[in-house]
Amino acid sequence: MTVLITGATSGIGLALTKQYQSSGEDVIACGRDKAKLEGLFNSDTACFDVTNKEQVLNACADLPTLDTVVLNAGDCEYFESVIPFDSAMFERIININLIGIGYCLEALLPKIKPGGQLVLVSSSAHLLPFPKAEGYGASKAGLSYLAKTLRIDLAPHNISVTLVEPGFVKTPLTDQNSFSMPFLVEVESAAKIMLAGIRAQKRTVRFPHSLMFVLHLFALLPSRIWDWVMKGNNK
Repeated sequence: MTVLITGATSGIGLALTKQYQSSGEDVIACGRDKAKLEGLFNSDTACFDVTNKEQVLNACADLPTLDTVVLNAGDCEYFESVIPFDSAMFERIININLIGIGYCLEALLPKIKPGGQLVLVSSSAHLLPFPKAEGYGASKAGLSYLAKTLRIDLAPHNISVTLVEPGFVKTPLTDQNSFSMPFLVEVESAAKIMLAGIRAQKRTVRFPHSLMFVLHLFALLPSRIWDWVMKGNNK
């Protein structure tokens, strides 16, 4: 079995890559830092920046056929203020978290074998609006929608789609957050949950259950209640 993982040099991508490797599967680890890729992995690697279409297409052109593709690469930045609106940051996050996924899909969908699997790593952040997350939340909402539409359109090609929507996971990215992160999950535990869900070909993998319960509960309530809660935490 051959698995390709983007964003494999840090956080969830790194932990997931190691778990696949420890189980004896062939992994193609992808990242934009060649030195880091070579320092971390003895296995096959592919070096490209997901926001650079030419790099993505060139790096993936000679890859073998794949059983599973995990599109995990992404980034997160928060607005300090929305007035003035930082359109450059908004564009940067959308390009990394959403447009870059499109480049990877163009390059990699033809490589997935019939009976294979596409995995998109989104976020539970899109379930409710969070302050300062206009760019990140919008990008992940788009990615989750994309996964659901791809599931329909890839079915005739016998390719399944798994959407991963984690809560807070302890990674170098979340280490930068200055706010409280309830139900924070260690990255190794997150990777184990993801791997189990991917192997079971679940349609959606969401965790931790405690956070998902809270978010879905608030999503059922009138939106003004959540707005009131967030206003109290946005000072």
